[in-house]
Amino acid sequence: MNQAAVAPQLTFRAITLSIVLAMILAAANTYLGLFAGMTIASAIPAAVVSMAVLRLLGGGGILENNIVQTGASAGSSIASGVIFTIPALVILGYWSDFQYMWVLAIAGLGGILGVFFSVPLRRALIVDQGLAFPEGKAAAEVLKTGENPAQGVRILGLSALGGGFAKLAAASGLRLFPDTAAAGAWAGKGIAYFGTNLSPALLGVGYIVGLNIGILVLIGGMISWNVAIPIYSAFFLDGNPQLAASLVGASAEDAAGAIWSAQIRYLGVGAMLVGGVWALISIRESLLSGIKSGLAAARASAGTVVAHTEQDLPMKGILIGTLLFTLPLFWLYQNIVHDLTVSLPMTIIMIVAGFLFCSVSAYMAGLVGSSNNPVSGITICTILFASLVLMVLMGRGAPLGPVAAIMIGAVVCCSACIGGDNLQDLKCGHIVGATPWKQQVMLAIGAASSALVMAPVLNLLLKAYGIGVPSAEHPSPLIAPQATLMASVAKGMFGGHLPWGMIQIGGLIGAAVIAWDLWLEKRGAKFRAPVLAVAVGIYLPLDLSVPIFIGGLIAHLVERKLGGPEAAARAGRNGMLFAAGLITGEALMGIFIAIPIVMSGSADVLALPASLQFGGWLGLLVVGWLAWWLYRTGIRRA
Repeated sequence: MNQAAVAPQLTFRAITLSIVLAMILAAANTYLGLFAGMTIASAIPAAVVSMAVLRLLGGGGILENNIVQTGASAGSSIASGVIFTIPALVILGYWSDFQYMWVLAIAGLGGILGVFFSVPLRRALIVDQGLAFPEGKAAAEVLKTGENPAQGVRILGLSALGGGFAKLAAASGLRLFPDTAAAGAWAGKGIAYFGTNLSPALLGVGYIVGLNIGILVLIGGMISWNVAIPIYSAFFLDGNPQLAASLVGASAEDAAGAIWSAQIRYLGVGAMLVGGVWALISIRESLLSGIKSGLAAARASAGTVVAHTEQDLPMKGILIGTLLFTLPLFWLYQNIVHDLTVSLPMTIIMIVAGFLFCSVSAYMAGLVGSSNNPVSGITICTILFASLVLMVLMGRGAPLGPVAAIMIGAVVCCSACIGGDNLQDLKCGHIVGATPWKQQVMLAIGAASSALVMAPVLNLLLKAYGIGVPSAEHPSPLIAPQATLMASVAKGMFGGHLPWGMIQIGGLIGAAVIAWDLWLEKRGAKFRAPVLAVAVGIYLPLDLSVPIFIGGLIAHLVERKLGGPEAAARAGRNGMLFAAGLITGEALMGIFIAIPIVMSGSADVLALPASLQFGGWLGLLVVGWLAWWLYRTGIRRA
């Protein structure tokens, strides 16, 4: 294909549609991430919507649709980077709400830096090493087999209505049924507990990540809730008089939750930390060679005519842009600590860690996909390293130390999330014949656009539901698991209290999972055990892990019905679109419900009379029906 024959890509309508989709997906993934601790790559639903909308506008080519999904997919990545870190500033009490310009600067500039950092990696990871980048390959297949996108939009729309209705009917809306169905009982001094969240979105998450990850998340949850909590309550609770006193007269269910919150969840911190370090160790040689070859290829192509499919943003422009976009962040850091001897090292750590972990994220996305990328683990590594340096510069008891560490981690996390997403999109573009620099520009636009809506959405959710820390006004807040974890680690490093014994035991659990995974790899097993999936399960409430596992089980049953994973991939994408619709519908309804709650100041503004409120059995029926609908849609060939 010569340069003159290249189909339109960066058109005005493609950019506009991409920005709109990026903002919607950013809002939806913000809710999902604060609720469940996981976000989902959104390139495939964005591609389907793009094909349908552009067809209504007179038709759009594959490259134009590719540009739309590239920019739109930035929404979930920016949401991940923000919700994993920035709510920690509210949890720490540094902010009472989310400051618009600060959130915009951290998310927008961090995302754009992530684009810049990942550009030199494209040739090395996609062309030379040919990594899988599963979401990128899947999006390319959707774009190449894009006939009848109206059916895909119909599936998305119907499932979004189902997910949205279930959210409206639950405890934060009409209160037809509660959010969870759970049961607990005392067994001597031990506690037996089991429960499931009645969330269609979590079914969708499980379907998309698959049975392998669903099993691991459930294993992590069972380690916490069915092993560690009973052991702690039976043998160690008496050694913690303050916690024991707070549980006098509590139900088994409430006691299990309190023990998990105060002690057991920190097993997940240790496992995540070990997982982040292991991610660095396991790919160190491939990563270094990839970076070197990418930079060498960029230098070799300078001044020569190359095909449009190999044209990246120029290295000189990337270096200048990196400098220009770093300066506002340096000013931001200086505005926090008011000390050049601290703000300058903060900026240097941010740049070095940002490039390093953006590279790690890109490489891991190529291996296991963006949805399974261990970004939270490598962000903990960043915060710990930054904390150690800042303790030397500011002192261990510095009140602003945790805030400064979180600020560094937030930019690095946004960069890492976008880095993995950028390479997924570039893999898709490589398959369909797109121009890399145009995708890189669109992703930067999508990142900046998504950043515009983050603070308003966060503030709405904060006022309606609360985030992270239970209070009298919000006794059951959105748990924001990663942000709560980051806040605890940063505060603990600067003189706060952390249950280091639990963190060390969690580290041993993480090491055991790594050893298990290496054994599985040696045997050539299809089932693998990435440590971060288990760590997330340990850190999540069990009732969130159960529907994720069920969703993965449904995906497995669909694959078997269609003749295996490869046959399922060829047969169609209906189940994936239905799952994405469940997630988007529930998440957007959660945001819409927040509006009347905030305006009225009452959490039960939409609640029906008590006579019309039913128990968990109704919720189980609703979610069971949606699960059956998901299965039936998944086995229907496109």
